[in-house]
Amino acid sequence: MCKKEGLKVKKSLKRFTLLLGVMMIAFVLSACSGESSNGRSSDGGTGSGVSVGIVLPTKDEPRWVQDEQRFKEALEGTKYTTEILFSQGSPAKEKENVETLISKGIKVLIITPQDGAAAAAAAEAAKKEGITVIAYDRLITDTDAVDYYVTFDSFAVGEAQAQYLIDNTKGTGVPLYLYAGAASDNNAFLFFQGAWSVLQPKIADGTFKVANSSEAVALQDTAELSRDQLSKIIGQVTTNWDPNEAKNKAQTHLTAAAADMKGDVAILAPNDGTARAIADVFASDSAITSYVVTGQDAEKASIQYIIDGKQSMTVFKDVRTLVKDAMGMAVSILDGKTPETTGSYNNGKIDVKAKQTDVIVVDKNNVKKEIIDSGYYQASDFTGLE
Repeated sequence: MCKKEGLKVKKSLKRFTLLLGVMMIAFVLSACSGESSNGRSSDGGTGSGVSVGIVLPTKDEPRWVQDEQRFKEALEGTKYTTEILFSQGSPAKEKENVETLISKGIKVLIITPQDGAAAAAAAEAAKKEGITVIAYDRLITDTDAVDYYVTFDSFAVGEAQAQYLIDNTKGTGVPLYLYAGAASDNNAFLFFQGAWSVLQPKIADGTFKVANSSEAVALQDTAELSRDQLSKIIGQVTTNWDPNEAKNKAQTHLTAAAADMKGDVAILAPNDGTARAIADVFASDSAITSYVVTGQDAEKASIQYIIDGKQSMTVFKDVRTLVKDAMGMAVSILDGKTPETTGSYNNGKIDVKAKQTDVIVVDKNNVKKEIIDSGYYQASDFTGLE
Protein backbone atom coordinates (compact mmCIF):
# COMPACT_ATOMS: atom_id res chain seq x y z
CA MET A 1 0.00 0.00 0.00
CA CYS A 2 1.40 3.45 -0.88
CA LYS A 3 1.83 6.24 1.67
CA LYS A 4 -1.01 8.27 0.13
CA GLU A 5 -3.48 5.37 0.41
CA GLY A 6 -2.39 4.76 4.01
CA LEU A 7 -3.23 8.35 4.92
CA LYS A 8 -6.70 7.90 3.38
CA VAL A 9 -7.33 4.78 5.48
CA LYS A 10 -6.25 6.55 8.66
CA LYS A 11 -8.53 9.49 7.92
CA SER A 12 -11.43 7.14 7.22
CA LEU A 13 -10.83 5.33 10.53
CA LYS A 14 -10.80 8.65 12.38
CA ARG A 15 -14.09 9.69 10.75
CA PHE A 16 -15.65 6.32 11.59
CA THR A 17 -14.47 6.53 15.22
CA LEU A 18 -15.84 10.11 15.51
CA LEU A 19 -19.18 9.09 13.98
CA LEU A 20 -19.43 6.09 16.31
CA GLY A 21 -18.80 8.34 19.30
CA VAL A 22 -21.51 10.81 18.20
CA MET A 23 -23.98 7.95 17.75
CA MET A 24 -23.23 6.60 21.24
CA ILE A 25 -23.76 10.05 22.79
CA ALA A 26 -27.04 10.46 20.88
CA PHE A 27 -28.22 7.06 22.10
CA VAL A 28 -27.49 7.97 25.73
CA LEU A 29 -29.25 11.32 25.38
CA SER A 30 -32.23 9.66 23.73
CA ALA A 31 -32.51 7.13 26.57
CA CYS A 32 -32.39 9.91 29.14
CA SER A 33 -35.04 11.98 27.36
CA GLY A 34 -37.37 8.98 27.42
CA GLU A 35 -38.20 9.68 31.06
CA SER A 36 -41.27 11.77 31.91
CA SER A 37 -40.95 14.90 34.03
CA ASN A 38 -41.25 12.87 37.21
CA GLY A 39 -38.80 10.21 36.03
CA ARG A 40 -41.54 7.57 35.68
CA SER A 41 -43.07 6.08 32.60
CA SER A 42 -46.73 5.27 32.07
CA ASP A 43 -46.32 1.92 33.77
CA GLY A 44 -44.55 3.34 36.79
CA GLY A 45 -41.03 2.41 35.65
CA THR A 46 -38.49 4.48 33.75
CA GLY A 47 -39.14 5.51 30.18
CA SER A 48 -41.68 7.72 28.41
CA GLY A 49 -45.35 7.58 27.54
CA VAL A 50 -48.86 8.50 28.60
CA SER A 51 -50.73 6.10 30.86
CA VAL A 52 -54.32 7.13 30.20
CA GLY A 53 -55.53 8.77 26.99
CA ILE A 54 -58.84 10.63 27.18
CA VAL A 55 -60.93 11.81 24.24
CA LEU A 56 -63.87 14.15 24.95
CA PRO A 57 -66.41 15.29 22.34
CA THR A 58 -66.15 19.10 22.35
CA LYS A 59 -64.88 22.15 24.19
CA ASP A 60 -68.00 24.08 23.19
CA GLU A 61 -70.12 22.65 26.03
CA PRO A 62 -69.34 23.58 29.67
CA ARG A 63 -69.89 20.00 30.81
CA TRP A 64 -66.85 18.63 28.94
CA VAL A 65 -64.53 21.46 29.98
CA GLN A 66 -65.43 20.71 33.60
CA ASP A 67 -64.71 17.03 33.03
CA GLU A 68 -61.30 17.87 31.57
CA GLN A 69 -60.17 19.61 34.74
CA ARG A 70 -61.58 16.91 37.00
CA PHE A 71 -59.83 14.18 35.04
CA LYS A 72 -56.54 15.98 35.55
CA GLU A 73 -57.19 16.33 39.26
CA ALA A 74 -58.18 12.65 39.58
CA LEU A 75 -54.67 11.44 38.70
CA GLU A 76 -52.85 13.85 41.01
CA GLY A 77 -50.78 11.97 43.57
CA THR A 78 -50.53 8.82 41.44
CA LYS A 79 -47.62 7.55 39.37
CA TYR A 80 -49.69 7.71 36.20
CA THR A 81 -50.01 10.38 33.51
CA THR A 82 -52.80 11.49 31.19
CA GLU A 83 -53.38 13.45 28.02
CA ILE A 84 -56.82 14.84 27.11
CA LEU A 85 -57.88 15.67 23.55
CA PHE A 86 -61.13 17.12 22.18
CA SER A 87 -62.82 16.01 18.96
CA GLN A 88 -64.90 19.16 18.42
CA GLY A 89 -67.92 17.23 17.22
CA SER A 90 -66.05 15.35 14.47
CA PRO A 91 -65.85 11.54 14.39
CA ALA A 92 -62.88 11.89 12.00
CA LYS A 93 -61.04 14.11 14.49
CA GLU A 94 -61.97 11.66 17.23
CA LYS A 95 -60.29 8.81 15.31
CA GLU A 96 -57.25 11.00 14.71
CA ASN A 97 -57.07 11.81 18.44
CA VAL A 98 -57.16 8.13 19.34
CA GLU A 99 -54.37 7.37 16.86
CA THR A 100 -52.30 10.20 18.39
CA LEU A 101 -52.75 8.75 21.87
CA ILE A 102 -51.93 5.24 20.68
CA SER A 103 -48.63 6.58 19.30
CA LYS A 104 -47.85 7.96 22.77
CA GLY A 105 -48.04 4.51 24.34
CA ILE A 106 -51.29 4.71 26.31
CA LYS A 107 -52.38 1.63 28.24
CA VAL A 108 -55.99 2.74 28.82
CA LEU A 109 -58.28 4.77 26.54
CA ILE A 110 -61.25 6.64 28.01
CA ILE A 111 -63.49 7.98 25.26
CA THR A 112 -66.81 9.80 25.05
CA PRO A 113 -67.89 9.09 21.46
CA GLN A 114 -69.33 11.83 19.30
CA ASP A 115 -71.11 9.10 17.35
CA GLY A 116 -71.42 5.74 19.11
CA ALA A 117 -71.28 3.65 15.94
CA ALA A 118 -68.56 5.70 14.21
CA ALA A 119 -66.34 5.42 17.29
CA ALA A 120 -66.19 1.63 16.86
CA ALA A 121 -63.27 2.00 14.42
CA ALA A 122 -61.27 4.05 16.93
CA ALA A 123 -61.97 1.54 19.69
CA GLU A 124 -60.89 -1.33 17.44
CA ALA A 125 -57.64 0.46 16.56
CA ALA A 126 -56.86 0.85 20.26
CA LYS A 127 -57.85 -2.71 21.10
CA LYS A 128 -55.56 -4.01 18.35
CA GLU A 129 -52.65 -2.44 20.26
CA GLY A 130 -53.64 -4.15 23.51
CA ILE A 131 -55.17 -1.00 25.01
CA THR A 132 -58.12 -1.31 27.40
CA VAL A 133 -61.07 0.76 26.12
CA ILE A 134 -63.49 2.48 28.53
CA ALA A 135 -66.56 4.21 27.07
CA TYR A 136 -67.29 7.26 29.21
CA ASP A 137 -70.86 8.60 29.59
CA ARG A 138 -71.82 7.48 26.05
CA LEU A 139 -71.67 3.90 24.84
CA ILE A 140 -69.62 2.85 21.81
CA THR A 141 -71.87 0.58 19.76
CA ASP A 142 -71.65 -2.30 17.30
CA THR A 143 -68.19 -3.54 18.27
CA ASP A 144 -66.60 -6.02 20.66
CA ALA A 145 -63.62 -3.68 21.23
CA VAL A 146 -65.17 -1.99 24.30
CA ASP A 147 -64.06 -3.39 27.65
CA TYR A 148 -65.98 -1.21 30.11
CA TYR A 149 -68.62 1.52 30.27
CA VAL A 150 -68.80 4.20 32.97
CA THR A 151 -72.16 5.91 32.94
CA PHE A 152 -75.05 7.46 34.76
CA ASP A 153 -78.21 5.39 34.54
CA SER A 154 -79.51 7.00 31.36
CA PHE A 155 -82.85 5.19 31.46
CA ALA A 156 -83.36 6.52 35.00
CA VAL A 157 -82.58 10.06 33.80
CA GLY A 158 -85.45 9.85 31.31
CA GLU A 159 -87.74 8.37 33.95
CA ALA A 160 -86.92 11.22 36.34
CA GLN A 161 -87.57 13.88 33.71
CA ALA A 162 -90.92 12.34 32.78
CA GLN A 163 -92.03 11.89 36.38
CA TYR A 164 -91.26 15.53 37.07
CA LEU A 165 -93.58 16.57 34.23
CA ILE A 166 -96.35 14.37 35.63
CA ASP A 167 -95.89 15.66 39.18
CA ASN A 168 -95.85 19.30 38.16
CA THR A 169 -98.73 19.59 35.71
CA LYS A 170 -102.46 19.61 36.44
CA GLY A 171 -105.62 18.58 34.64
CA THR A 172 -106.03 16.61 31.43
CA GLY A 173 -105.23 17.25 27.80
CA VAL A 174 -101.99 19.05 28.71
CA PRO A 175 -100.02 19.79 25.52
CA LEU A 176 -96.76 17.82 25.61
CA TYR A 177 -93.79 18.86 23.50
CA LEU A 178 -91.20 16.12 23.07
CA TYR A 179 -87.53 16.72 22.26
CA ALA A 180 -84.58 14.33 22.12
CA GLY A 181 -80.81 14.29 21.82
CA ALA A 182 -78.83 13.17 18.77
CA ALA A 183 -79.91 10.07 16.85
CA SER A 184 -76.20 9.15 16.64
CA ASP A 185 -75.93 8.94 20.44
CA ASN A 186 -77.12 5.75 22.14
CA ASN A 187 -77.80 7.75 25.31
CA ALA A 188 -80.44 9.77 23.48
CA PHE A 189 -82.35 6.53 22.93
CA LEU A 190 -81.98 5.46 26.56
CA PHE A 191 -83.12 8.86 27.87
CA PHE A 192 -86.14 8.89 25.59
CA GLN A 193 -86.97 5.26 26.27
CA GLY A 194 -86.91 5.94 30.02
CA ALA A 195 -89.12 9.00 29.60
CA TRP A 196 -91.56 7.17 27.33
CA SER A 197 -91.95 4.34 29.84
CA VAL A 198 -93.34 6.85 32.33
CA LEU A 199 -95.15 9.23 30.00
CA GLN A 200 -96.85 6.70 27.72
CA PRO A 201 -99.60 5.66 30.17
CA LYS A 202 -100.39 9.33 30.74
CA ILE A 203 -100.48 9.98 27.01
CA ALA A 204 -102.72 6.97 26.46
CA ASP A 205 -105.21 8.04 29.17
CA GLY A 206 -105.42 11.64 27.90
CA THR A 207 -103.49 13.39 30.67
CA PHE A 208 -101.07 14.58 27.99
CA LYS A 209 -101.60 15.14 24.28
CA VAL A 210 -98.49 15.09 22.12
CA ALA A 211 -98.17 18.39 20.24
CA ASN A 212 -95.20 17.99 17.94
CA SER A 213 -94.68 14.38 16.81
CA SER A 214 -97.07 12.48 14.56
CA GLU A 215 -94.97 9.35 15.13
CA ALA A 216 -95.44 9.60 18.91
CA VAL A 217 -99.19 10.08 18.43
CA ALA A 218 -99.33 6.99 16.22
CA LEU A 219 -97.51 4.97 18.89
CA GLN A 220 -99.26 6.40 21.94
CA ASP A 221 -100.80 3.05 22.87
CA THR A 222 -97.45 1.20 22.64
CA ALA A 223 -95.81 0.86 26.04
CA GLU A 224 -92.48 -0.62 24.94
CA LEU A 225 -91.01 0.84 21.78
CA SER A 226 -88.60 -1.02 19.52
CA ARG A 227 -85.38 0.63 18.41
CA ASP A 228 -86.96 1.33 15.05
CA GLN A 229 -90.04 2.92 16.65
CA LEU A 230 -87.84 5.06 18.90
CA SER A 231 -85.86 6.12 15.84
CA LYS A 232 -89.02 7.31 14.10
CA ILE A 233 -90.01 9.57 17.00
CA ILE A 234 -86.48 10.81 17.69
CA GLY A 235 -86.07 11.55 13.99
CA GLN A 236 -88.91 14.09 14.27
CA VAL A 237 -87.86 15.73 17.53
CA THR A 238 -84.05 15.47 17.61
CA THR A 239 -82.07 18.53 18.69
CA ASN A 240 -78.70 16.89 17.99
CA TRP A 241 -77.75 18.29 21.42
CA ASP A 242 -77.51 21.68 19.67
CA PRO A 243 -79.22 24.66 21.39
CA ASN A 244 -79.58 26.50 18.08
CA GLU A 245 -81.25 23.52 16.46
CA ALA A 246 -83.48 23.14 19.52
CA LYS A 247 -84.44 26.82 19.29
CA ASN A 248 -85.30 26.57 15.59
CA LYS A 249 -87.29 23.39 16.10
CA ALA A 250 -89.26 24.90 19.00
CA GLN A 251 -90.05 28.00 16.94
CA THR A 252 -91.28 25.82 14.08
CA HIS A 253 -93.44 23.75 16.40
CA LEU A 254 -95.03 26.74 18.10
CA THR A 255 -95.70 28.45 14.78
CA ALA A 256 -97.54 25.34 13.57
CA ALA A 257 -99.34 24.67 16.88
CA ALA A 258 -103.10 25.15 17.12
CA ALA A 259 -104.56 27.21 19.96
CA ASP A 260 -105.43 24.09 21.97
CA MET A 261 -101.75 23.11 21.91
CA LYS A 262 -100.73 26.22 23.83
CA GLY A 263 -101.72 27.58 27.25
CA ASP A 264 -100.18 25.56 30.08
CA VAL A 265 -97.72 23.12 28.51
CA ALA A 266 -95.18 20.42 29.43
CA ILE A 267 -91.83 20.14 27.63
CA LEU A 268 -89.49 17.15 27.64
CA ALA A 269 -86.11 18.73 26.85
CA PRO A 270 -83.16 16.30 26.80
CA ASN A 271 -80.43 18.41 28.43
CA ASP A 272 -79.72 21.84 29.88
CA GLY A 273 -78.38 23.51 26.75
CA THR A 274 -81.47 22.60 24.73
CA ALA A 275 -83.76 23.26 27.71
CA ARG A 276 -82.65 26.90 27.96
CA ALA A 277 -83.03 27.45 24.22
CA ILE A 278 -86.48 25.87 24.14
CA ALA A 279 -87.58 27.68 27.31
CA ASP A 280 -86.64 31.05 25.81
CA VAL A 281 -88.80 30.34 22.75
CA PHE A 282 -91.82 29.24 24.78
CA ALA A 283 -91.45 32.19 27.18
CA SER A 284 -91.59 34.62 24.23
CA ASP A 285 -94.92 33.24 22.94
CA SER A 286 -97.80 35.20 24.48
CA ALA A 287 -100.16 32.23 23.99
CA ILE A 288 -98.06 30.12 26.38
CA THR A 289 -99.34 30.90 29.87
CA SER A 290 -96.95 28.56 31.70
CA TYR A 291 -94.53 25.76 30.97
CA VAL A 292 -92.72 22.99 32.82
CA VAL A 293 -89.43 22.07 31.13
CA THR A 294 -86.89 19.39 31.98
CA GLY A 295 -83.10 19.31 31.61
CA GLN A 296 -79.99 17.46 32.71
CA ASP A 297 -76.32 18.11 33.56
CA ALA A 298 -76.72 20.91 36.13
CA GLU A 299 -74.88 23.44 33.98
CA LYS A 300 -74.24 26.76 35.72
CA ALA A 301 -76.41 28.67 33.27
CA SER A 302 -79.31 26.29 33.92
CA ILE A 303 -78.91 26.50 37.69
CA GLN A 304 -79.35 30.26 37.29
CA TYR A 305 -82.38 29.61 35.06
CA ILE A 306 -83.86 27.36 37.76
CA ILE A 307 -83.27 30.04 40.43
CA ASP A 308 -84.93 32.60 38.12
CA GLY A 309 -87.88 30.31 37.35
CA LYS A 310 -87.01 30.00 33.64
CA GLN A 311 -86.17 26.26 33.75
CA SER A 312 -88.11 23.87 35.96
CA MET A 313 -85.56 21.20 36.81
CA THR A 314 -82.33 19.51 35.88
CA VAL A 315 -81.15 15.97 36.47
CA PHE A 316 -77.94 16.43 38.42
CA LYS A 317 -75.32 13.97 37.31
CA ASP A 318 -72.40 14.60 39.64
CA VAL A 319 -69.51 14.31 37.20
CA ARG A 320 -67.10 14.37 40.14
CA THR A 321 -68.34 10.87 40.93
CA LEU A 322 -68.36 9.79 37.28
CA VAL A 323 -64.79 11.00 36.74
CA LYS A 324 -63.72 9.31 39.97
CA ASP A 325 -65.33 6.05 38.81
CA ALA A 326 -63.68 6.25 35.38
CA MET A 327 -60.22 7.06 36.72
CA GLY A 328 -60.60 4.50 39.49
CA MET A 329 -61.33 1.92 36.84
CA ALA A 330 -58.32 3.03 34.77
CA VAL A 331 -55.96 2.87 37.76
CA SER A 332 -57.25 -0.59 38.68
CA ILE A 333 -56.46 -1.76 35.15
CA LEU A 334 -52.98 -0.18 35.25
CA ASP A 335 -52.37 -1.83 38.61
CA GLY A 336 -53.30 -5.20 37.14
CA LYS A 337 -56.60 -5.48 39.01
CA THR A 338 -60.16 -6.18 37.82
CA PRO A 339 -62.34 -3.04 37.99
CA GLU A 340 -65.60 -3.05 39.93
CA THR A 341 -68.77 -3.07 37.82
CA THR A 342 -72.47 -2.88 38.71
CA GLY A 343 -74.25 -3.97 35.54
CA SER A 344 -73.97 -4.24 31.77
CA TYR A 345 -75.29 -2.66 28.57
CA ASN A 346 -75.76 -4.35 25.23
CA ASN A 347 -74.07 -2.31 22.50
CA GLY A 348 -75.49 -4.29 19.60
CA LYS A 349 -72.54 -6.68 19.55
CA ILE A 350 -71.72 -7.60 23.16
CA ASP A 351 -72.82 -6.93 26.72
CA VAL A 352 -70.40 -4.29 28.00
CA LYS A 353 -69.64 -4.40 31.73
CA ALA A 354 -70.61 -1.09 33.33
CA LYS A 355 -70.19 1.01 36.45
CA GLN A 356 -73.34 3.06 37.03
CA THR A 357 -73.58 6.32 38.97
CA ASP A 358 -76.78 7.59 40.60
CA VAL A 359 -78.60 10.77 39.51
CA ILE A 360 -80.45 13.46 41.51
CA VAL A 361 -83.44 15.61 40.49
CA VAL A 362 -82.80 19.28 41.26
CA ASP A 363 -85.32 22.11 41.16
CA LYS A 364 -85.81 25.40 42.99
CA ASN A 365 -86.73 23.60 46.22
CA ASN A 366 -83.45 21.73 46.68
CA VAL A 367 -80.97 23.56 44.44
CA LYS A 368 -79.04 25.06 47.37
CA LYS A 369 -78.74 21.75 49.19
CA GLU A 370 -77.69 19.63 46.20
CA ILE A 371 -75.62 22.10 44.21
CA ILE A 372 -74.20 24.66 46.66
CA ASP A 373 -74.00 22.84 49.99
CA SER A 374 -72.41 19.82 48.27
CA GLY A 375 -69.64 22.06 46.97
CA TYR A 376 -70.40 21.42 43.30
CA TYR A 377 -70.67 25.16 42.63
CA GLN A 378 -70.14 28.23 44.80
CA ALA A 379 -73.04 30.44 45.93
CA SER A 380 -71.14 33.41 44.50
CA ASP A 381 -71.63 31.94 41.02
CA PHE A 382 -75.33 32.85 41.14
CA THR A 383 -77.71 35.72 41.87
CA GLY A 384 -81.05 35.53 43.69
CA LEU A 385 -80.13 32.37 45.60
CA GLU A 386 -81.98 32.19 48.91
